[in-house]
Amino acid sequence: MDICRKFTIVEQILKNTFSKETAILIFANSAIAETRRKKTLANLNLFHALTERTLQTAKTSGLPYFHFTEKEQQGTSFGARFSNAIQAIYDKGYKNVITIGNDSPQLKASHIIEAEKQLQLGKTVLGPASDGGFYLMGLHCSNFDPNLFLRLPWQRFGLFNKISQLFESYDSHVHRLPVLHDIDSEKDIKTLLNFSKTISITILKILGSLLKRSTRIVSKNVQILQYYFHSLHFNKGSPVLMRFS
Repeated sequence: MDICRKFTIVEQILKNTFSKETAILIFANSAIAETRRKKTLANLNLFHALTERTLQTAKTSGLPYFHFTEKEQQGTSFGARFSNAIQAIYDKGYKNVITIGNDSPQLKASHIIEAEKQLQLGKTVLGPASDGGFYLMGLHCSNFDPNLFLRLPWQRFGLFNKISQLFESYDSHVHRLPVLHDIDSEKDIKTLLNFSKTISITILKILGSLLKRSTRIVSKNVQILQYYFHSLHFNKGSPVLMRFS
């Protein structure tokens, strides 16, 4: 890619005074935007906590990071916005980009540090999510083609397999991190609560309260239905009861 050759020349000229290798791209909307998009998890406290946790994780890794919310993103589709954000980091002079979101509460700084290590060894890094997507991608600028990225099945189940095939077609060795669970629905909450030791206490408490609230709503609806059928069965005006009275 031309962008890689350009930065290589610049680094050769200024190698003693300027060096940029890897940066983190946090591609995550604001808490308000997330509650609008994920209505089944419409809880501002949850998304605030997830974002703060992600920012702290990026900071702990020791790498420079940039947070792109809906205000910084450009494009009419998810693929376009994501690709443009990645390109924006390369345009700052970085050769490697590690992308993460804010919806993987199991993500640790150690995952990011491992990704940086593998990038330095010339590998592409993917952290598979249990829903068929990925929670982390580590990519050298030479393996980034915006046009091909736009054609990937973003936000669909087969994304991880498709993007793995794309990188392998570049003859790039893909290093896979452990599978983690994203949080996009109530079902994901139940799954994550089974891995409580891998989640911060703050987020764990919020997830627990959301599940309890959901359980109360379901229980109330069941009670209403039971009352309805009970009343219907013993209705004195029922044609069945009148027939045998």
